[in-house]
Amino acid sequence: MKLNLPNKLTVIRFILSPAILVAMILNFPFHYAVALLIFLIASITDYFDGKIARDKHLITDFGKFLDPIADKMITTAAYLGFTVLKIGYGIVWITFMVLLREFIVASVRMVVASEGKVIAANIWGKTKTVMQMVAIIATLVFCAVLDCSLLNLSDTLKLAIEIFYSVLLWVSGIFTLISGITYITANKDFINSNK
Repeated sequence: MKLNLPNKLTVIRFILSPAILVAMILNFPFHYAVALLIFLIASITDYFDGKIARDKHLITDFGKFLDPIADKMITTAAYLGFTVLKIGYGIVWITFMVLLREFIVASVRMVVASEGKVIAANIWGKTKTVMQMVAIIATLVFCAVLDCSLLNLSDTLKLAIEIFYSVLLWVSGIFTLISGITYITANKDFINSNK
C-alpha cells in the first residue's frame, strides 16, 4: 500500500512514540532534552499531517484510523515515562485518569461506529489535548533543567519547579477527566443499558 504524505507523517509519529518513552526512562546524558526533542517533532508531525490532509484533500480511512491512535500514543508514552520515573506528585493517578478516559472514549466510539455514526471532537477534547501538550512539554523542559549538572539550583528553586510542573500535570489530568465525562454525557443514548 502506497502512503500519502499525511499518512507517512502519522506513521512517523507512531514510531516516535516508543522512542519518547525510551529516551525518558534510559539514563544517559541529556535524556530529558532528547525526549523533549522527540516529543516536539512528533507534535509537529501531528499538526502538519492534519493540515496537509485537509488542504490537499488527502484524507484516507487509513489516516482516520491511525492518526488518533498515534496522537494518544505520544501523550501516553510521556505520562507512562513520568509514572516510571515518579515525576510529579500523584503522577500514578494522573496517568490512570488519562488511560481511563482514553479506554472509555475508544469504547464509546466503537459502539457509536457500529451504528454508523461518527462523533466529532468537541471543545473539551481539544482543550484536553492542549493542556496535555503544555503539561508534557513544560515538565520535560523542567526535568531537563533539573537534570543539567551545569546549573547550580537551590533546593528551594528545585522544589518550586517540581510543584509547578506537578500542578500543570494535575490540571491536564483534570481536563482529561472532564473531557471524558462530557464525552460520555453527550453520547449517553448510545450506551443506554436498556438497548
